[in-house]
Amino acid sequence: MTPAVTPAGTTWAGSHAFAARGLVRPASVAEVQELVVREPRLRALGSRHSFTDLADTDGLLVSTEALAGPELDGSVVRLPAGMRYGDLAVWLHARGRALPNLASLPHISVAGAVATGTHGAGLRNGSLATSVTALELVDGRGELVRLDASSPDFAGAVVGLGALGIVTHVELETVPAYDVVQVVHEGLTWPVLLERVEEVLGLAYSVSVFTRWTEDTVSVWTKALASEGTPELSGARPATAQRHMIDGLDPTLTTPQLGVPGPWHERIPHFRLGFQPSAGDELQSEYLVPLVHAREALEAVRGLGPALAPVLLVAEVRGIAGDGLWVSGAYGTDTVGLHFTWRRDHAGVLPLLPLLEERLLPLGARPHWGKVFAAGPADLAPLYPRWDDFRSLVGRYDPAGRFRNAWLDRTLG
Repeated sequence: MTPAVTPAGTTWAGSHAFAARGLVRPASVAEVQELVVREPRLRALGSRHSFTDLADTDGLLVSTEALAGPELDGSVVRLPAGMRYGDLAVWLHARGRALPNLASLPHISVAGAVATGTHGAGLRNGSLATSVTALELVDGRGELVRLDASSPDFAGAVVGLGALGIVTHVELETVPAYDVVQVVHEGLTWPVLLERVEEVLGLAYSVSVFTRWTEDTVSVWTKALASEGTPELSGARPATAQRHMIDGLDPTLTTPQLGVPGPWHERIPHFRLGFQPSAGDELQSEYLVPLVHAREALEAVRGLGPALAPVLLVAEVRGIAGDGLWVSGAYGTDTVGLHFTWRRDHAGVLPLLPLLEERLLPLGARPHWGKVFAAGPADLAPLYPRWDDFRSLVGRYDPAGRFRNAWLDRTLG
């Protein structure tokens, strides 16, 4: 049976209109295989939470959200790749299980987040991809391939940029469900943050610093395990009312704060699942800098603050533990993510990216794949020790280039 073709639409924030001739939602892995064999060009599409043509194609887009799952086997959950983290979290919590971490938005799909190296926060927490124990994908020949930690290609395939095939199912390691306490600390000065940046980012299980770079103080959002108690931050004061990190937006859209304990999936994300996340009408960029260069990177961006201010809604600084996934932003090193939420103003934002990269790439910064950046293959290759290995892996899994698109051509060369 051939699944129905529907209009492709746009990314979630309207930042890119898909050029694909349509979107299909196969109901079985066999249907995915048939599509791959039949179609010369296609790409997997998750929850559309990217900001460029990363997931686009001149052929068909394929959503895997209709595939069977989830299933829990001991501590490992197997789920359809297109399932959203927020839906999975509710399902797991009802069974007494949890994920070690979540991103700011619970609205994103599991495979899309994993494939782009998307992360949450916390110096002891790896990116979301580090919870993956196995992947099942349909490669460029239409063959179903299962990769786990014993597979030599596993570390290259997990953060795969959609370039190796259509991921149909993902397996994730879970932990027992836990409670979290969220507190917003306000008024921390820049000199104190710069002097104690690693201490601040390690203050709790998950920590985010919000700034607009030009202000004298920052706010620090801590999400602590309830079993470890609420952290105190010298030089800052706890907020006495619910906050949104973007001035003027409704704070009821954010997850409960004020030190009230609650389930992990209702505290670790910044935004509630049932509401519009972030600003909506926006662009985003992010650069992951080795932790050892955190202070230098913060000072460099702060120097650009006046130039960024006209198009910047808010910036977020988070720590992420290192991993061994070949084209992950945290490959081989603990990192600090410098995240920028911009107004949806391409003409205003795009000229700023080379200015940021001129300062950050020499420090080893790597861009978040799902967001907007200016760097090309010549800039990126030196930042990833396994770059050539990944390119070879892509060639082996997709010899006919079925999953290639303009974004991969610009990025991988």
